[in-house]
Amino acid sequence: MSTDTGIAKRTREPKPTDKIRPSRQKINPTLWWFLGPAILILIVMIIYPAGYSVVRAMFDNSGNFIGLGNYTRMFSLSSTKQAIQNNLIWVLAAPLITTTLGLILAVLMDKIRWKTAFRLIIFMPMAISMLAAGIIFRSIFQQNPNIGFANAAIVAVQQVVGDSAQYPGARPRDAEAFTQAPDNSIESVQTISAGEVAALPLVGIRNDAIPEPEDQTQATTAEAITGGVSGTVWFDFVRGGGGESGVIDDGEAGLGGIEVELLDPSGGVVAATHTDDDGTFLFEDAEGESFTLRLTAANFAEAPTGVDWLGPSLITPVMIVAFIWIWAGFAMVMIGAGLSAVDRSLMEAARVDGANELQVFRHVTIPQLLPTVTVVLVTLTINVLKIFDLVYVIPPGQSKEAGTVVAVEMWKQFGNYNYGMGSALAILLVVMVLPFMLWQIRNFRKGN
Repeated sequence: MSTDTGIAKRTREPKPTDKIRPSRQKINPTLWWFLGPAILILIVMIIYPAGYSVVRAMFDNSGNFIGLGNYTRMFSLSSTKQAIQNNLIWVLAAPLITTTLGLILAVLMDKIRWKTAFRLIIFMPMAISMLAAGIIFRSIFQQNPNIGFANAAIVAVQQVVGDSAQYPGARPRDAEAFTQAPDNSIESVQTISAGEVAALPLVGIRNDAIPEPEDQTQATTAEAITGGVSGTVWFDFVRGGGGESGVIDDGEAGLGGIEVELLDPSGGVVAATHTDDDGTFLFEDAEGESFTLRLTAANFAEAPTGVDWLGPSLITPVMIVAFIWIWAGFAMVMIGAGLSAVDRSLMEAARVDGANELQVFRHVTIPQLLPTVTVVLVTLTINVLKIFDLVYVIPPGQSKEAGTVVAVEMWKQFGNYNYGMGSALAILLVVMVLPFMLWQIRNFRKGN
């Protein structure tokens, strides 16, 4: 029996109860030169202000400790309730619409030529600051159609579709020959027969409803027509004064587009027509009866001014539209980047199996894009919860309360030197944003 002359050392297997002690390594002192400024900025800019806000929210303006008094009062204010309600509307509408629009644009851009140019155009609003975008949209949605593009387009359509021109404030020159009803329609008192010519002079029309001198058409006297009724409607006023009342003078404008109705003795409408640019009108085949004339109320209604987009009822949707305009490009680019990593072979296999494009989109493309879409949706939700610039710039004075959000209310309290209430609102805003931030961090750690 031979024995091993060498000295064999047995290595003991580690037991489960043994603790593995990490090797102690000294941190290179040079590393602190890099970490130190970052840690200092983190403490000064984030940790200290956050901690101070928590403490300051427990004191009133005089420095007296009131505990949760600011929070109790905060939720009793109508402005805070309105702000929370608006934030809820923002969260439910803006991120979902923006993400959906970005998804559609990303898929469409993947199928067209010149997609780089289109992506650049759609992404371009991201290069504009929120403040500048707010000023742009406030101008676009001004109620005055001479300033706001949206109402200018609406008014243009209304004027094309409408049958009558509008001359608000008009009244008859001769109050004895014509009567004006409460609805502003004007009717002749005396009857008129076939072959006669009617004269209907009007005054009192607002200056902004009268065409400029270079655009006016000189009023002319209508010709008598056998078997018909004719007449002229004109603005019986000469710029600079002069002229004779009830007579068509040089420089007096014909009122075109006015709707004129021919009435029988019982008040029924026999016929209707509109005046030409020179104010003349004609009813043919009006024999056998005496008639009266009526200028309908629609002629003297206020001219269309469009929609009050910046009013209290529509101010929040307008601001959401502005947000979507800015951030749709971001959503498109992010989802487009995820689309480039989609497995195209699965899409081709679905098409081979007979799936149409909509089915491929629903059952193949969207499931693969879901992680990217989730990241975009959560990012936009966080941005919406702390929205400030658009809400501060777009609403005019009468709509600021109706369109307010928590971030704006916080700024207003700090601006009024109510630091306790402002700090409480800041904590509320953090609490609202925190769940979505944690969700986003969780997604990043999962590799999404």
